[in-house]
Amino acid sequence: MYRDHTVGVVVPAYNEAGFVGEVIDTMPDYVDRMYVIDDCSTDDTWAEIQEYAAKVNGSAPETESDSETFSFREGSPEPLTDGGTAFADRVVPIQHEENQGVGGALKTGYRRALEDEVDITAVMGGDGQMDPDILDRFLDPIVEGDADYTKGNRLLYREFREGMSKWRFFGNSILTFLTKIASGYWKMMDPQNGYTAISQYALENVGIENMYEYYGYCNDLLVKLNAKGMRIADVAMPAVYGDEESSIKYSAYIRKVSGMLLANFLWRLKVKYLILDFHPLAFFYVFGALTTLVSLLGAGWSVYAKFAWGDSLFVRGSLSLMLFMTGSLFMLFAMLFDMQVNESKEVQIRE
Repeated sequence: MYRDHTVGVVVPAYNEAGFVGEVIDTMPDYVDRMYVIDDCSTDDTWAEIQEYAAKVNGSAPETESDSETFSFREGSPEPLTDGGTAFADRVVPIQHEENQGVGGALKTGYRRALEDEVDITAVMGGDGQMDPDILDRFLDPIVEGDADYTKGNRLLYREFREGMSKWRFFGNSILTFLTKIASGYWKMMDPQNGYTAISQYALENVGIENMYEYYGYCNDLLVKLNAKGMRIADVAMPAVYGDEESSIKYSAYIRKVSGMLLANFLWRLKVKYLILDFHPLAFFYVFGALTTLVSLLGAGWSVYAKFAWGDSLFVRGSLSLMLFMTGSLFMLFAMLFDMQVNESKEVQIRE
């Protein structure tokens, strides 16, 4: 328990043998429960999780109501006991029978945390890249009532991103900008950071059953949080990379996440500014986007007419330019209104 709040940590793991055991072993003492999910790994991850779970649970004091080490297979209505051995279940091992992606693993852990009525649920990857010694910095804003959701930010200071390659930094910066637009959290940075914590209230209301299951789950969750009016906090932290190998295929990653962000952006405009409340910025966005699209099509047609029939570019080109400027202005006004609406929903924890 941390400052009178129960704390759970979801640890998604896919082929993290050699790393996930240390994550379990170094978890702070105030963490009440760890939901360690093996997402159908093909190496010894599951065996390592069970080994360390038995060690941690075996060293914990037994109670009458909490006296077994449970190994859950996703979808099982009842826990499968580990050979009948009696341990207190501070660590809850869960194994997926099919690979569901890191978002799917988080869903499983979040469901269990809700069932256990945990006050705050954090996420720490099974690869050991997230420093357990700074977990309290993610918990404090929630405990103090300043945020419903906290996430790491490796981009705030130059010295914090020294371990990040230039290519990764560039890609993260692009996704940061796209996620700002899609989510409405305009001060937020480093949306790909999976080191997070969420309050029980936010977890109950954000709709985790519909959460994206691919690697863009972080971006997807931010959009859902904003649509429900939740407050978030960015927690400055250094980038840490070890010997683990990433399973991300970037060509598919960029395509899938970009499409998801566009769909989520349109969904957020509908839910937040048309259904739950009304604000004209939704129409500003739509009108600006359509006008800009028409201007680009007009510019393309003008160039084609010039080369195909020798027509002058002046009239068509001027009209296309005016439409482009008008559409761009409407888009900028929509962004400005969006920033004003969400200004009070963000906090930055710099130290």
